[in-house]
Amino acid sequence: MSTTTVSVKEKLEALYELQTIDSQIDGFKVLKGQLPIEVSDLEDEITGLETRVAKLNSQLEEINDEIGKHKENIINSNSLIEKYNKQLEDVKNNREFEALTKEVELQNLENQLSEKKIRENQEVQERKKEILEMTSDKLTAKQEDLEKKKVELDKIIEKTEKDEAKLGKKSVKTRKTIEERLLKSYDRIRNRYKNGLAVVPVKRSACGGCFNRIPAQTQIELGNHKAIIACEHCGRVLVDNETAGITEDE
Repeated sequence: MSTTTVSVKEKLEALYELQTIDSQIDGFKVLKGQLPIEVSDLEDEITGLETRVAKLNSQLEEINDEIGKHKENIINSNSLIEKYNKQLEDVKNNREFEALTKEVELQNLENQLSEKKIRENQEVQERKKEILEMTSDKLTAKQEDLEKKKVELDKIIEKTEKDEAKLGKKSVKTRKTIEERLLKSYDRIRNRYKNGLAVVPVKRSACGGCFNRIPAQTQIELGNHKAIIACEHCGRVLVDNETAGITEDE
């Protein structure tokens, strides 16, 4: 179709056809709803939870190592205490007695300190285990939720992808029949509104996009197909019922 010989009516018909096709494609997106975003968000959240679980497990290992070191210290201190107590049995003077007694007291203090550190680490360990359990439960729940949403999304994609692909090709083909200036205006208006409506019919004397009343004179001009007319309220391109292929009762 050569754009130099295309009538206004043909231009409007091509624009309305493109709008109809794109609206059908939009319908598939609505059918999918927020699922693609929800799936992506869940995947990000799961990655974060997995990182946290790994970090908690690493921290628990470090705590276990720390507790192990203090237990080893206690074993070593008890061994020294036993050694010093045996030496006390053979002391020859007060100086040796006091020195050995001091060593025993020092090792007992080391034991007390190690026991304190063990208790402190065990308390932290318990808190970390509780957090790990809650995080793991949350991770499991999120993973189950993700699987359900993926299955739901896959079913929708499987059901609609062929039709969506056909409409995509049809949209590209139709766009080639429309002059660039009109396409730019069409895309700009579509991007302005959430429902993606850029070309709308006049229904019951009202704009099919914003529902504001269209003056009778404007409706007559639409029927004459002499110019492309936009709604003065929302800027959408208006088409008459004949161009849209609908009856006034629709």
